[in-house]
Amino acid sequence: QVQLVESGGGLVQPGGSLRLSCAASGSIVKINYMGWYRQAPGKQRELVATIAFIGSGSSNYADSVKGRFFISSDNAKNTVYLQMNSLNPEDTAVYYCNGALVSSGLGYPRIYWGQGTPVTVSS
Repeated sequence: QVQLVESGGGLVQPGGSLRLSCAASGSIVKINYMGWYRQAPGKQRELVATIAFIGSGSSNYADSVKGRFFISSDNAKNTVYLQMNSLNPEDTAVYYCNGALVSSGLGYPRIYWGQGTPVTVSS
């Protein structure tokens, strides 16, 4: 059984920073990528950023967060981080960890989701 567990959300003032963490645990054989999505009230879930755990470790960002958010990983710990800077109220959302992982017993990657961590940007 594979689980993704997020931490680090909370309340922050506009212009502030937060760092989210997501640790994958369980019978993990391989991680292809991990990343972050977010869902604001009344809106669809959207991609924030992803990072590859294989190959060059390339990353991908939504245009709305480029230059403000930075994704990184610790492959040895099966953990992905999202450093969020210059936060504004439009960044308020529940942030979900996501990843494509191969677990023992399966020969192919499956998509997993975390339970979500809320981020509120408000003065």
